[in-house]
Amino acid sequence: MFVITQSCCSDAACVSVCPVNCIHPTPEERGFATSDILHIDPQACIDCGACADACPVDAIYPADRLGTRDKVFIDINADYYKNNPDITTGWNGVVYPEIPKLPAGLRVALVGTGPSGGYALRTLLDRTEAEVTVIDRLPTPGGLVRAGVAPDHPGTKGVLRGFDLLYRDPRVTMMTNVSVGEHISPAELAEHFDAVFYAVGASESRRLGIPGEDLPGSTSATDLVAWYNAVPGADAGPPVRRGTADDPASGRAVVVGTGNVALDVARILVSPPELLATTDIADRALAMLREQNVHEVVLLGRRDQASAAYTSAEFRALSEIPGVEVVVIDGPDAELPDFGAPADPGRRRIVFLFHSAPEAIIGADAVDSVAVRTGERRHEIATDLVVRSIGYRSTPIPGLPFDDARGVFPNRDGRLLGDDGAVIPGAYVLGWAKRGPSGGIGANKMCAQAGVEEFIADAVDDRLTRTTRAAADFPALVRTRVRHVIGYRGMRAIDRTERRRGAQQGRPRVKFTQVAEMVGAAGRRKR
Repeated sequence: MFVITQSCCSDAACVSVCPVNCIHPTPEERGFATSDILHIDPQACIDCGACADACPVDAIYPADRLGTRDKVFIDINADYYKNNPDITTGWNGVVYPEIPKLPAGLRVALVGTGPSGGYALRTLLDRTEAEVTVIDRLPTPGGLVRAGVAPDHPGTKGVLRGFDLLYRDPRVTMMTNVSVGEHISPAELAEHFDAVFYAVGASESRRLGIPGEDLPGSTSATDLVAWYNAVPGADAGPPVRRGTADDPASGRAVVVGTGNVALDVARILVSPPELLATTDIADRALAMLREQNVHEVVLLGRRDQASAAYTSAEFRALSEIPGVEVVVIDGPDAELPDFGAPADPGRRRIVFLFHSAPEAIIGADAVDSVAVRTGERRHEIATDLVVRSIGYRSTPIPGLPFDDARGVFPNRDGRLLGDDGAVIPGAYVLGWAKRGPSGGIGANKMCAQAGVEEFIADAVDDRLTRTTRAAADFPALVRTRVRHVIGYRGMRAIDRTERRRGAQQGRPRVKFTQVAEMVGAAGRRKR
């Protein structure tokens, strides 16, 4: 019997290869987008191992090979079927998709190399004969898999291995270190391609809108995650109050929000630095975390624990941090610890404080405390750092319409809409940029596949405006604007160098944090 464990990314590649339909929920079933993990039916599994071979993040193992901490997933997988008796498993027939005849010579641009972009590329290569130019503003691909997944969750990053195979396809041209809206305009993309897909994610953090939010020591989860994940341009790091002899630091951080990103931030801040030193966390972050040595993180949740946005798998992961205690305070009238005093340096802990909302961030020149309303009580939590993690929005691209209220690009079923509300022919938006920051890798896979199907339908129905430009015109244009355009070989050279640097320290990789360093590692190779 095989078992799916915590690092499942809901890619659902396992679903399609299972010969006995024993992995659920499938992408077609309710609950797929919100399920923590997929589940194998222990009664129907025939131990063929096809699912384990197909899993991009190594989340599936035989039950008898599970480690102690993962044995709980045997019951988690089985309980899913006990609690959902309407799920049917067993042998089923194969359904082949209809393959329509498309116009010859289609050329497509794909902006973004995160999960949505990767799955869109896979579907384009599988379902069409189109030539695809993939563009990313950073020299390295991966989007939020590289820049957003926590360093201590290396399994999830395995999904990038499958995308790397696609980048080698002879129909694919990689052009990284190129920014759409800065180096190239959306109008120029539309002029040179028959269709353009925007898979640019949601990388801006929403604001709290309370006094003191802009004090030094107050930051967003987006900026903090970018800093510890070595994203170029995030060099400064969180402005943490370090304290003095007369005014010592509290050793505490406050995170506003209880989603998975909030839990990631809490886990990274409170984890023993020696544990993080075995990951690909940025050296700049590791040095500061060692110096700051946060002992307590308080997470504020506006409602009760049952309404928290984190998944149960992420919550369970907190209990695996060596030497860290997890405390849950769920009740508006519950007794509160003394948060006005500094954290106890003799212990590390994560405290969930539900029914609580920040009212003000307090400090003269930097953050000293947060005024919090818990039920009917107002109290202050002494802290050196406040991190808001309350939702995300896309970053507008000059030349593209943008729905500022929702923080997404306006669209109808993925087809980009102009300011007049009409569909822009050949322009599509995918993933979080389409629907907002909801759902993980599996949901973005479904979204990307659906977007490509919309493009195919438009191509069949002659709703695209075909380019009259030659294929060589676009690369020539880009190279007049960008001195160092990085192609596939350059990307691989960067990857090899980072891994080699990591091997010298017993780590998966040591990431570059400057674009100039990446360009140097890429060399002069074009493709």
